Amino acid sequence: MTTPETVYISVGSNLGDKLENCRRGVSRLIDVARARLKSRSRIYQTEPVDDTDQDWFVNYVVAIETTRSPLELLADISLVEQAAGRVRSGRKFGPRVLDLDILLFGRRVLQLQRLTVPHPRMHKRHFVLRPLCDIDPDIIHPVLNQPLCRLLADLDVTDQQVTVLE
Repeated sequence: MTTPETVYISVGSNLGDKLENCRRGVSRLIDVARARLKSRSRIYQTEPVDDTDQDWFVNYVVAIETTRSPLELLADISLVEQAAGRVRSGRKFGPRVLDLDILLFGRRVLQLQRLTVPHPRMHKRHFVLRPLCDIDPDIIHPVLNQPLCRLLADLDVTDQQVTVLE
């Protein structure tokens, strides 16, 4: 039997009932991936980044424990996003019903065609680092070799408004 690993996943939505989309998405992912929810950050309302002509997001991070491989989990995530109604329109960073991103997969560093771990932009995103630090500020970024709380403290967040929703 494969040893379970802790995986951190960013959860977000900015269409429809955003919070409910996120909650259902996490619940479905736990079922589909046969995973265990270990913890959840606070829930945030966040300003869109990159493509700013859209509604604000609901974002948070969950830590799950799974025996799935990274690519198996990515496939599970795609199924859950599609079931929620996500359509990949070609508009990068555009509006979405549900967005689930693998941020960290244990201490692994992966550069695959369909998946890069750690997430390549996580260290630049307030809406990712802040909820990750809610769960565990002492996690060390496996490539940058710095604690996430330090990366968050060093981040210029003037263009990334994030407020606690709950």
